[in-house]
Amino acid sequence: MKLYNVFPALGFLLGSHKIVLKNKDEVTAFINATFKKHLRDLDANDRRSFIDSFLIRQQEEKNKTNSYFHNENLLGVVSNLFAAGTETIATTLHWGLLLMMKYPEIQNNVQEEITKVVGSAQPRMEHRTKMPYTDAVIHEVQRFASIIPTNLPRTTVVDVTLKGYFVPKGTHIIPLLFSVLHDESQWEEPHKFYPEHFLDSEGKFVKKDAFMPFSAGRRICVAETLTKMELFLFFTSLLQKFNFQPAPGTSKDDLDLTPAIGFTAPSMPYNFRALPRL
Repeated sequence: MKLYNVFPALGFLLGSHKIVLKNKDEVTAFINATFKKHLRDLDANDRRSFIDSFLIRQQEEKNKTNSYFHNENLLGVVSNLFAAGTETIATTLHWGLLLMMKYPEIQNNVQEEITKVVGSAQPRMEHRTKMPYTDAVIHEVQRFASIIPTNLPRTTVVDVTLKGYFVPKGTHIIPLLFSVLHDESQWEEPHKFYPEHFLDSEGKFVKKDAFMPFSAGRRICVAETLTKMELFLFFTSLLQKFNFQPAPGTSKDDLDLTPAIGFTAPSMPYNFRALPRL
């Protein structure tokens, strides 16, 4: 896309930009159709989703000039949530399965807890508080993988002085989340996959101030709660039903934990076996 933007005349040599733009148009059409459906059935006393809440606020401010709540912003926010959520969840799960194969003893511990707490039932969010080890493993996957190492750029809206450094209004800031998630002063084993980072001496889950894969402050990821829910349900369901092993002819020592290059920091491509648990 960057090459196409700089050299549009050479677009016929690239090709991939056409697929990206086609996909973008399809997603936009789907979101617009969803808006119309929600607007048709809108009930201010029964807010079913973020879209409903936005549309209701839009109606409340319809006579206000320069309101944030207009269709273009609604499309932008929902598109960002849709795209960012899909990419980040998938990338984190890729890392999670890779790390379970790399450390089969941890995979076994997670599965033992799933069997004890969930059994053969469908995992639900209510199970999470009763599964501290699984919760710790998911948090450690996020910390270790650090899939958005530089976060997204921000801009200061006022002059700021931080630890003696003056940062004028309008300065672009790139927060390095990787440095926090791998800070040697905050983590016992910052460069290793170590779920015990999130467990106390009694095996109970503990929160850590330095755990901030969703950023921090007023611009923290708006989908943090949804993301945690999705990761728990997907990860637990997968390990409930399957044992994940390296592909035939390879071993855990062959698995590469070096991140690949992308919009996020995905794992290197890998093959695996998913064997049904009996």
